[in-house]
Amino acid sequence: MTEIDDHLNTIEHKMEIEEAAELFGGAGVARPEIEDSVRELLSAVGEDTERDGLQRTPERVARMYDELLAGYRIDPDKMINDAIFDVDYDEMVLVRDIEFYSLCEHHMLPFIGKAHVAYLPKGKVIGLSKIPRVVDLFARRLQVQERMTRQISDFIETALHPHGVAVVVDGLHLCSMMRGVKKANARMVTSALCGTFSTNETTRKEFLDHIARGSVGISF
Repeated sequence: MTEIDDHLNTIEHKMEIEEAAELFGGAGVARPEIEDSVRELLSAVGEDTERDGLQRTPERVARMYDELLAGYRIDPDKMINDAIFDVDYDEMVLVRDIEFYSLCEHHMLPFIGKAHVAYLPKGKVIGLSKIPRVVDLFARRLQVQERMTRQISDFIETALHPHGVAVVVDGLHLCSMMRGVKKANARMVTSALCGTFSTNETTRKEFLDHIARGSVGISF
């Protein structure tokens, strides 16, 4: 990586911080401590922390965690930003194929996938762009997929009090692909259904049909 590349990356990172300023609170991760820990880790695995390719690795890793774990400091009220509207509409609202990236809390390896979120309004709807932000809110933390699925559902339920909420998350976990069982194509699917989606088979089937139609799954 050249000095120009590093400079451009720094500018891009500053722009990302400025764009996120209205959502993020606090100072982010403790970068100096992370940098020190990464240097110790590199030494522990037998690396030379002073060689060219690794000299700035601790800084890059700290910056990466600041981005990947931003969900800890997102203010949910500012994220919604009054984007809840009164409407006379009670049919299903579905946002499908929301890409997410998260870190498994057991090994701190990534898991990635798609989330499908639906709800049945009871007089209120939320702005379209906010649902992917809700997914990001919980994905950008140390997570397990089961808990993340439930957190997304609970958040929509609390914000809108709809007739029902349905969330399905389809993920690929690098901790099972790169280590342990080493099953590269094994995908994990989790769901959280509440209200009408839980009690009404017809509504549940409509939701599942919608997310199955045209879905191409996850690929690298």
